[in-house]
Amino acid sequence: MAPRHPGKPAGPRAVATNKRARYDYDLLDTFEAGIVLVGSEVKSLREGRVQLRDSYARVQGGEVWLHGVHVAPYAYANGFGAVDSDRSRKLLLHHREIAELGVRTSQDSLTIVPLSIYFKDGRAKVDLALARGRRRYDKRHAIAERDAEREARRAARGRQRSED
Repeated sequence: MAPRHPGKPAGPRAVATNKRARYDYDLLDTFEAGIVLVGSEVKSLREGRVQLRDSYARVQGGEVWLHGVHVAPYAYANGFGAVDSDRSRKLLLHHREIAELGVRTSQDSLTIVPLSIYFKDGRAKVDLALARGRRRYDKRHAIAERDAEREARRAARGRQRSED
């Protein structure tokens, strides 16, 4: 099957990532969702003018909405193409995924956090994670584990070099 847009890369291309989410939350499950964009938002996304900090998703009325994502207005959009940069955006998921997210967020006190926005086959996608918030001591524990892992890899690499 021929690519949809000749000359454009077919693989996913990350536009924005939420690095803080992996620090603040324990990620339990991930989902890929399409995002409904209007006007010149796609062009702003392609330029990487999007911010995911303090963003979250919520299930409302059988639909999933993305809140707190800031998509900067496209510089060359005058009047007609301009939209509110902080508006809520609808996410496109399968019915069973929406039902699962709704049940798990209401029963288990979990939250839905966007991890990244990227383009896949020319379409904007959002990586969502079902997450549980970490407490301060959990964060310190995660940092200590990561540092210990890094030190172990460094020591193993040093032994390997000395053997060669």
